[in-house]
Amino acid sequence: MLFICYPKCTTCRKARSFLESTGAVFTERNIKDDKPSLSELEQWHAKSGLPLKNFFNTSGTLYKEMKLKKKLPSMNEQEQLALLASDGMLVKRPILTDGERVLVGFKESEWETFLHRSETED
Repeated sequence: MLFICYPKCTTCRKARSFLESTGAVFTERNIKDDKPSLSELEQWHAKSGLPLKNFFNTSGTLYKEMKLKKKLPSMNEQEQLALLASDGMLVKRPILTDGERVLVGFKESEWETFLHRSETED
């Protein structure tokens, strides 16, 4: 599993602790140092089943500085994906993926279900 996070983020630290407590095997990737590519974002979006707006870190400083709340509605999906790929700090985190399924943000109950399904599929 791939765990994409920002180590200084409190929510990401909670998610990492949760993963560790379950014994999950994962690779951690710092979203700021190794930002998601356009291709990765396209795949994750498609596999997540979520609206693209859910991939934006709406509480982030950069999101607010860029006034994206007003700009995003007039942008098409490709423009939004390119914007997300331009800076990892625009992307909501943490992200957890097993290559087939993708979770964005940390909700313990969702992550528990995700991990349980991974175990039963092995």
